[in-house]
Order: sequence, then C-alpha cells, then structure tokens
Amino acid sequence: MKNKIYLLVSLVLFTTYSFAQSLLETGGTKMPAVWIDKDTHHKIIRLTPREGNSASFYFHNNPFILGRPGEGDRMVFYGNDSYKADGIGMQLFTVNLKTLEITQLTDKLKRKSGEIVGHKNHKVYYQINDSVFSTNADTRKTTLEFVFPADFKGEITTLNADETLLGGAWASDKEKDISRKFPQKSDFFKKIYEAKEPRTLFTINLKTKELTKVFSDSAWLNHVQFSPTDPKLLMFCHEGPWHKVDRIWTINIDTKEVKLVHKRTMDMEIAGHEWFSPDGKTIWFDLQQPRGETFFVAGTDLQTGKETKYQFGRDQWSVHYTISPDQKLFAGDGGNPGSVAKAKDGQWINLFTPDGNRFKFERLVNMKHHNYHLEPNVHFSPDQKWIIFRANFEGFESVYAVEIVKEK
Repeated sequence: MKNKIYLLVSLVLFTTYSFAQSLLETGGTKMPAVWIDKDTHHKIIRLTPREGNSASFYFHNNPFILGRPGEGDRMVFYGNDSYKADGIGMQLFTVNLKTLEITQLTDKLKRKSGEIVGHKNHKVYYQINDSVFSTNADTRKTTLEFVFPADFKGEITTLNADETLLGGAWASDKEKDISRKFPQKSDFFKKIYEAKEPRTLFTINLKTKELTKVFSDSAWLNHVQFSPTDPKLLMFCHEGPWHKVDRIWTINIDTKEVKLVHKRTMDMEIAGHEWFSPDGKTIWFDLQQPRGETFFVAGTDLQTGKETKYQFGRDQWSVHYTISPDQKLFAGDGGNPGSVAKAKDGQWINLFTPDGNRFKFERLVNMKHHNYHLEPNVHFSPDQKWIIFRANFEGFESVYAVEIVKEK
C-alpha cells in the first residue's frame, strides 16, 4: 500500500514539475514540490515527496543505480515515517530520478549503518548490530551476508570495484566506550584521537564469507573507501585534529603496501574529506594552507604523485566537495559562519568550473535557512543535469535536486 501511495504522489509531482514554477526564497517555510530559487534562478525539486525525514548518502558514497535506456536511474536513500531525528525507524528506499517513483526496500525497525550500493548487482549493503545484510533493489529480497565474530565487531563502510569484498574498520571496546560516553563530536573527537587505541582495517569475502584483517595501527583509522576501479586499492585516513595528522593513505590489500597521499608542508595545514575520482586515478580533498586562511580543492595523481590545486575564496569553501562523472565540474555544499572557513556569506550550494589554477563559481541554492548540523553532502546526478543534496530548510530533513542549467 505504501508503495502505491508513493507512486501516486510521485506522479503528481512529476506532472507539476513539467509546468511553470514560482520564483521563491528557498526555505524558512513549506516549499512547493518545484520552485525557482529567487537568488540564483535555478530550479529546485524535492526528490523525496513522502511523509517523514529522508536522508541522502554521505558525499563519497555513490548512491546511484543506472537504469536501462528510458527507465530512469535510481538513487538509494534512507527515510522514516515520522519527523523524529532518531535512526531506529530509518528504512532504505529508492527514488527513480526520471519519474520520482519511490520504492521502499527494507522494513526492519532496527538501527542500520552502512551506505553501500552494488552498482552491478543492484544490492544495497547495510549493518544491524553485528550482522551484515543485503537487499536487492530490483527484487527487494534480503539476504544475511555475514555475522561478525564475538571478538571482532567491525563496521562495514565500502564495497570494492568488482563487488566481491566489503571493507571497513574495527575499533576497540575502549574506543567504543568513549563514543558512548561522549556522543557529541566536539567531545569525542579529541578524546578518541588522544587515546591512540588500536584499529584494524578488514575485508569480508562475499562468496566465501571469510574475514581478513588487512592492516592495524594505534591510530584512528577511518573514512575507509575502496577505489571505484581497482578492486585491490583501499583508501583510509588517520582521523583526528586535521592540523596534527598526515591524514590520507592508501593500502594495496594484496601486497599490503601503504602509501601517504598528501604530506603536510607547513604549520596548521589541513587536508581531508577525501574521495576518489570516478576513474580511480586521483584522490581529491579539501586543502587549506594554512587552516582557515587559503582554500583549495586538491587532487593527487595516484600514478605520478603530482598534485593539482584549485584555489577559491573564503565564501566558496564547503564542508564537502564532489566531482562530476565526466570530471569537468566540481560542486560544494557550503558552510555556516561557525565552520572552519568562518565565511560571512558561505551558505550556498556552489558549482565550480576549473579555470587555470582557480575555480570559477556559480551559486545554485541559497542555504541561509538550512541548519548545517545536517551536512548537505552534494552528489552530481548520473546524467550531470542536477546536483542532489539533503537539507532541513523546510523544518524537516529531505532530499532535493537543483538543476545546473539556469532557468531562462
């Protein structure tokens, strides 16, 4: 019944979306299904037209399942049936980016973690307590994939390029206890970094169900991501205060060769929020030399080690960035005045175009009514016509898309 209701709502919205839209201030009140941002003149649609909160994926987790010609691509997202912030009732859904049809994939009322989509097998992987499940986005069949042993309770975060291995990190009980006692990031972040507890990177073979411990260190290993093209290359970071860590690393899971991707060169330099380019050849990241003063998006070529840097102004700094599928454009989700850039006018979704060693920018969405405790986490749509983000500027959390080409 729910799926029929979502389909009806989606078709109504899709029809609305075909007609002229109003020029409106974005947020601060309930918005229509489709509108034109009065400050940028770009069209915005709500992608998740359903009751309750909806949440798109973290910026480096690709949420898309490509459709056959004429069918429309799908995006996987989380949602619940209320406007409460807790994650207990969050379920997995897909939305068809062509028709806006929404399909619910899961129904277990238990807290889920993991945001992993198999782009070839169309399975969505997630974890409930010590158990790893997959749900097929086509058939909605759910499979128990793995149960962690009692002495190694890890957390999955990534799937390799040939979709044979899940990857993630294990944390000690002492570290987990710090997280439980100090749930706010402002409290636990420094404490976990200073604890220097052991962490271990691991893989799970989806065919044999074998768990393999790949690498251990007395450091906070985090942001674990497989390359989108090399099934043996795993990226991870040394988490903690960014000005104190050389953060970005890779490891070949076969040879165990570990490489530092970017070495800090000055006091208070920071580099982080790293992600792979779509072709797997470059790792991109937020670079500040030094922190809070000069801003770049930088990328390291994994073959040559050569770095490319694009500079921009303080007001264009973003919490997260992303790159388009054809690797010609970038986007950022902005930041509030309390963020590291201390921007006075930084609350915008921005489109960036490389121009020499700098970014030219265009503002797409005014985010002044958005509370940045929820990170927008931008994604380019597979057809590169839209930038998708999450926001709370209507008073609840939902997922939106802004059209890159401006309305005439």
